[in-house]
Amino acid sequence: MEVRFLKNRKIRYLCLTIPALFLMTAFIAVPLLNAIRLSFFKWNGYSQNMKWIGPANYAELFADPLFWKSCLNTMIYGFGSTLFQNIFGLLAALFVNKKFRGRNTLRVVLYMPIMISAFIMGQIIYYFVQYDGGVFNEILTMQGLPGVFWMKSGLSSVVMITLVNSWQYMGLCMIIYLAGLQSIPMMYKEAARLDGANRIKEFLNVTVPLLIPSITTAVVTNLIGGFKLYDVIAAMSGGGPNRKSMSLSYLIQVLYFNDEKAGYASAIGIVTFIMIILITWPINSWLRKREVEY
Repeated sequence: MEVRFLKNRKIRYLCLTIPALFLMTAFIAVPLLNAIRLSFFKWNGYSQNMKWIGPANYAELFADPLFWKSCLNTMIYGFGSTLFQNIFGLLAALFVNKKFRGRNTLRVVLYMPIMISAFIMGQIIYYFVQYDGGVFNEILTMQGLPGVFWMKSGLSSVVMITLVNSWQYMGLCMIIYLAGLQSIPMMYKEAARLDGANRIKEFLNVTVPLLIPSITTAVVTNLIGGFKLYDVIAAMSGGGPNRKSMSLSYLIQVLYFNDEKAGYASAIGIVTFIMIILITWPINSWLRKREVEY
């Protein structure tokens, strides 16, 4: 009877898994394989004529300064956003985890930016920082001060985009850490206090180790989101000035639709995909090994 029950349960699980595997194959595996195929061709993305050029696209991208600049920007967007989102998300979670009047309202306010489209959020912030007619510069002008080019250079644009992306998704980190904090049994903290640990030692030796699963989820999610950043860049800088704030995702779009280099764009897409895996997989594995069971 028990064997039959287990067999039926496996069949039910299999029936639930097959549709998921079909969707993954249709929407992930097939496009990926097609992108790999296109990366070995010279194609403008529209005509029926495709010229086989082998690995020439990959050789070109490794010699392309724009690719390396976009790659550097992608690293800044990924690691920079992850750093800010996790630090301020954890601080916010620690604060709203305390009991005080209005904490539920504050939680909603901190989480609200994530409910807005990233493109719309970028447009809103750009309205504040643009040179002509921007809110910040209007305030400076009213005080008799000159306006500031908040996004004059590639570096300032990258920093501004990173800060906007960090602020928008900080609420997601807050929710992840809040769930982790509320799942930690109080007996561990009480035991630490009985042993004479102060709040800092309690946080470092009890809270942080037990928060590793939440840290893993937040860090990996933020890294992937930062590496594929596109919407905020499109809204705030359009990849400028002079294509100096483009991420790899934005570069792929520009090459495919503007420069009509579909094969080359596909090669960069494959390299980006591999890069994300090579970075996030070891980080995820390293954090998983440090998880503590309780």
